[in-house]
Amino acid sequence: MKILLTGGCGFIGTNLVARLSKQPHIEVRIFDNESTSNRRHLPGFRGEFIRGDMRDQAAISDAAVGMDAVIHLAADTRVMDSIADPAFNFSVNVEGGFNLLEAMRKHGVMRLVNASTGGAIIGEATPPMHEEMVPRPLSPYGAAKLMMEGYCSAYSASYGCQALSLRFSNVYGPRSFHKGSVVAAFFKEILKGEPLVVYGDGDQTRDFVFVEDLCDGILQGVTSEVGGVVQLGSGRPVTINELIDAIKDVVAPRKVEVDYRPYRAGEVLRTWCQIDKARVELGFNPATSLPSGLERTWAWFVSQNSGPA
Repeated sequence: MKILLTGGCGFIGTNLVARLSKQPHIEVRIFDNESTSNRRHLPGFRGEFIRGDMRDQAAISDAAVGMDAVIHLAADTRVMDSIADPAFNFSVNVEGGFNLLEAMRKHGVMRLVNASTGGAIIGEATPPMHEEMVPRPLSPYGAAKLMMEGYCSAYSASYGCQALSLRFSNVYGPRSFHKGSVVAAFFKEILKGEPLVVYGDGDQTRDFVFVEDLCDGILQGVTSEVGGVVQLGSGRPVTINELIDAIKDVVAPRKVEVDYRPYRAGEVLRTWCQIDKARVELGFNPATSLPSGLERTWAWFVSQNSGPA
């Protein structure tokens, strides 16, 4: 099986490449513009690497030649940045995604696993989030991901490809040094001796899934024939204050201080996902507890304290 992996140098991508490299029946071609990470973060990768941008139609078309499937991770994932510059987020996430779908149609690539998002698409609603809820995105990032889900649905119906959009919850784990997501941000602040910055009172809830569990779900998705939308997460709500308490246990005896600031516009306050569909249709079973995942993530951050790797 020949897989094109977009965004292979990113946090999830590097973890997924490590997993794919252990699959002897899978060949991987990576497509990445190296804007936030680079191929140095792929030690031991022996597949083909193409440096390119999703907005370059010719480049992504060439990358799709001869592939059996695509795992599409490349994206501008920063919610606050999408509010500050919605045009850039649209160009990367919507126009870039459309270029990929057109490349697949042109070259007869019939299987796509598309990385989507949960809370940013559904918006503020009573959790748990599930696949049948009406989307009401609060940020341009969420709107762009919803548009890509719509195009995946349309291309599946119009051209016969099998497109699966996986709505990720909050992913954390090793190899996330360059990420601005909450666990990575907190660990970097602790290493610098700075207080943890929390926007709001810390009672907002999230669903934290360990990256290796998520990678299992992606692999289950790309080797299945499941289509449509499926949510991947832990299936458990955790408040930010509960997360901080767990982090304090992991980093002890280091001191951890918290700086609470006003809420920011565009952020969802309460979100966690129901994963029944993923369990039934994909066999998804996230087994890593939050304390265990945080311990493994912290150990990696300490090992990389001199810089990312």
